[in-house]
Amino acid sequence: MILDPEDFQLSQAIETILGDVPDDLEGFVKPELMQAVLEIATTPCPDVPAATRQLADLRRRVGSIAESHGLVIAAAATHPFAKWEEQLIVDRPRYQEIASELAYIARRELIFGTHVHVGVEGADRAVYIADGIRRYIPLLLALSSNSPFWRGEPTGMMSSRTPIFRAFPRVGVPPHYGTWEIYSNRVEMMMRAGAIEDYTYLWWDVRPHPNLGTVEVRVFDQQTRLEHTAALAAATVALAHRMSGLYDDEEPLVEMPTELVDDNKVRAALRGMEGDLIDFRAGRPLPAPRMAERLLDELADHADELGCRAELEVIRDLLEHGTGARRQLDMLERNGDLRGLMREVVERSRV
Repeated sequence: MILDPEDFQLSQAIETILGDVPDDLEGFVKPELMQAVLEIATTPCPDVPAATRQLADLRRRVGSIAESHGLVIAAAATHPFAKWEEQLIVDRPRYQEIASELAYIARRELIFGTHVHVGVEGADRAVYIADGIRRYIPLLLALSSNSPFWRGEPTGMMSSRTPIFRAFPRVGVPPHYGTWEIYSNRVEMMMRAGAIEDYTYLWWDVRPHPNLGTVEVRVFDQQTRLEHTAALAAATVALAHRMSGLYDDEEPLVEMPTELVDDNKVRAALRGMEGDLIDFRAGRPLPAPRMAERLLDELADHADELGCRAELEVIRDLLEHGTGARRQLDMLERNGDLRGLMREVVERSRV
């Protein structure tokens, strides 16, 4: 979020910041749909610690550029009191086309997310990994939940970002594709029908990304603290590594019904880590923290092999001290108003 440092309102200043981005950061600092939104992206990194170092450097340098223009940067999945009606769409062809085509749906998309890409060799392996991660979407969302406020009000949800983005077409829980042939045939069918220009207009919570050679997980709320971003990235990479091993072992994946995964995702958006989620193995609700602890145990060896065990263990901080959403609710109680909350979010976003 690009903010005015006095009242912490969103500032329509992405072009101002991009104008001062040095050549060595070109392509790593980007616009998004709205002019008050700024995206940073790393290069492909060999491991999670390298990506974390790069993200820290990007946050610092972008923050410095913003401050040179009398602005500040903050990270969360929604702005607690901003109004979407007051936001301007970025003057770039793709974003103008999306806003024109989707109208009210796009204009309301004042939200902030995190995408994690994992390099994968082989098309069928990528589809298998995406299908495997699909069932973990609700738990990953619950861990990342960081948007309890919308338009100046507590929503009663830990991830208000989720229902806002849900209005878009081709979002949320993806189909279980099974093979690259099925996936590519379905994409081509949509392209021939004129529904999409290419597969990048499928904004699923997890998707193969053949142009980049990755599996991309897109379900996460944006995190305020950088170490929580790194922890979610470590969980994603370790989970993909585990699924890749199952693919090598020719382990068949049981397809979870979309309606059950989606119901679980709504539970995650509502209660975050403070409620129950459906355990697909047991076929019944279990406390979300218990499911997270089990996942951490299952991913520990994979994280060791990938060199990201320390980052993965930070998930326990989210379990012990609350997700970003719980922390925002506590900030409001401490500060007494949403501007005081935002002041604290700005401070905690710094690295």
